[in-house]
Amino acid sequence: MSGFSLTDLEQIIAERAKADPSESWTAKLVAAGQERAAKKLGEEAVETVIAAIQNNRQDLKSEAADLLYHLLVVLKIAGIPLQDVLEQLQRRTAQSGLQEKASRKPT
Repeated sequence: MSGFSLTDLEQIIAERAKADPSESWTAKLVAAGQERAAKKLGEEAVETVIAAIQNNRQDLKSEAADLLYHLLVVLKIAGIPLQDVLEQLQRRTAQSGLQEKASRKPT
């Protein structure tokens, strides 16, 4: 099993975001702003769904990696550390998904 983690990816994104946008896709995406990064995240989400529906395991792995990467870029731009998301997941998993959903305030 790989020792690579989402925290490692978050750190790589933070470093690459500092680069010249002409030399780094991450820096270019960050420089383009949240709207562009979020659109790219949406594209990757759709591609992930398509791969899942088609039961294409290789494409699903690849698209899932793209999706996670772009999600972390969106979080970086928003100034939300991965740890905050992990803490939210931890709170949610302390109860069943149905209980958690029922406890949310209606919007």
